[in-house]
Amino acid sequence: MIKKVFIDGSAGTTGLRIAERLESRKDIELIKLTEENRKDTRARKAALNAADIAFLCLPDAAAIEAVSLIDNPDTVVLDTSTAHRTNPDFAYGFAELSADFEEKIRTGKRIAVPGCHASGFISLIFPLIEKGILNKDVLLSCFSLTGYSGGGKKMIAEYEDAERDDLLNAARQYGLSQKHKHLPEMTAITGIENAPAFIPVVDAFYSGMEVTVPLFASQLNSGFTVEDIKNVYKEKYNGPVVKYVEDFDENGFVSANKLSYKDSMEISVSGNEDRILLISRYDNLGKGASGAAVECMNIVLGVDKTTGLEL
Repeated sequence: MIKKVFIDGSAGTTGLRIAERLESRKDIELIKLTEENRKDTRARKAALNAADIAFLCLPDAAAIEAVSLIDNPDTVVLDTSTAHRTNPDFAYGFAELSADFEEKIRTGKRIAVPGCHASGFISLIFPLIEKGILNKDVLLSCFSLTGYSGGGKKMIAEYEDAERDDLLNAARQYGLSQKHKHLPEMTAITGIENAPAFIPVVDAFYSGMEVTVPLFASQLNSGFTVEDIKNVYKEKYNGPVVKYVEDFDENGFVSANKLSYKDSMEISVSGNEDRILLISRYDNLGKGASGAAVECMNIVLGVDKTTGLEL
């Protein structure tokens, strides 16, 4: 049976990538609004309520408004904004974390798609809290390197301007106030009690993301080693979308954009017995946004979760 799908915010970076992933699908029908109607509340409400699946690719306030416009009890919402990621009424859209997470996506009507930076941090820390390797009161830091597409159309235009400011030619750290919008999600989903010291950095490549969480061996609970961490990742991440990779080393480097335009994620562990580097690599627009949204839709529809994904 063909399902009707509406992308509210289809002109944005995330919406456009979702549309690309869906354009060749035979099992769905896209509901499209004209350019003049795509911001019209009445037209959007009609489309949202006519849809079996509604993707929200909107700023937070607009996503909250969109949810309020839906009267159809059968419409499944996939929200890619920050607005509902810590809302207990929304399933969290990272199926690989556990069978429980996947089941809540499969049966849910309201699903929050994870944030890009948060996806990497949570993929690394959730399993270690779950297995008791780290305590919930652990103090962590997190370094995240992303392509400029994560900043949306405005930032993309700035970086792709032939006369761009020289400052854009070097990596730029941001989130200096330690109030990044992904921190509540990173804390809530992993179950840790303290938000990590978070260092997000944007650089002059289009898409890709590399998230690193450094650990001292002394932070691990008694009896656990780096080999235990590797084994936990091997056991949990062995699927077609998220998988453990034994060694990221590329002649002494790790490239943040290796999975650009892909919807997969790679997890690895580097460092040594004393100083451990947990690394998650993916595309900020793939498993960090649009790819994750499409994967969630596939789970809702009961089809292979990789359908339409670029892996």
